[in-house]
Amino acid sequence: MIIALSGGIGGAKLARGLYRVLPADELTVVVNTGDDFEHLGLHIAPDLDTLVYTLAGCNNPDTGWGRAGETWTFMRVLAGIGGESWFNLGDGDLALHVERTRRLRAGERLATFTEDVRRRFGVHARVLPMSDDPVRTLVATDAGVLAFQHYFVRERCVPRVTGFEFAGAGAARPCAEVLAALRDRSLEAVVLCPSNPFVSIDPILSVPGIRAALAGCAAPVVAVSPIVGGDAVKGPTAKMMRELGLPVRAAAVAARYADFIDGFVLDERDAEEAGGIAMPVSISDTLMRSDVDRERLAGAVLGFVRTLGATR
Repeated sequence: MIIALSGGIGGAKLARGLYRVLPADELTVVVNTGDDFEHLGLHIAPDLDTLVYTLAGCNNPDTGWGRAGETWTFMRVLAGIGGESWFNLGDGDLALHVERTRRLRAGERLATFTEDVRRRFGVHARVLPMSDDPVRTLVATDAGVLAFQHYFVRERCVPRVTGFEFAGAGAARPCAEVLAALRDRSLEAVVLCPSNPFVSIDPILSVPGIRAALAGCAAPVVAVSPIVGGDAVKGPTAKMMRELGLPVRAAAVAARYADFIDGFVLDERDAEEAGGIAMPVSISDTLMRSDVDRERLAGAVLGFVRTLGATR
């Protein structure tokens, strides 16, 4: 079994690569839910939905989020009557949010609902939230403290970032299936996908017990750099690093995870940084423009993991 830790679009690309090269039932993806929020009375779970759509092959290839072939009648009507239209919800996507909200209010666990949905979408990998309890990412900025989706979507990442808080993390419990998977004797490796370290991976690590479980698990843990050629492929990772006074370098990401990872996958464009990373490094082309690229990188990551298997 392979466990992947992932946020949304960037992480989902590698998760899809792993899903396509591994036997279908040998992948478990643990997903950030710090991005979840209540909107229009609905529980929206952007990263969970992106993972399911991507693994099912029905994600929107142009945006990376949402569903392919989506329609937008709901949003047009909502905007026409003066409703909040800054966060786009396609009609098909909306149905998932409505049903999730109904079942959560009836007492169902988020993990149970997500597992049911991924089966209905024909996905054989397990997709698990980091926690069934609410954890909400807050972004401290020069415009005040903003809920993550307000910063990311409504404000388009424009405000200058000064820090992060994960509200509710202290009282949250890891999803029971996540801890069980990390302790499973069949676990071969844990892979941190190339997701934003601050708002995709750190929320997962903020849930008490998960970071310790990663540090203590018997299988090797590796991270794939989200930095390529001194920049982020997509999203605000590089901007956040600069505003927090961190060098926009892959080595800075490796250092954030140094207490629990055993190896780091570095993009070939940043190969000169390998000597400054105090752990085993594998150098690969980490850009994923197609499924061929995703499978190639997944194969390289799994090959690297096998070289580390006997060293932990």
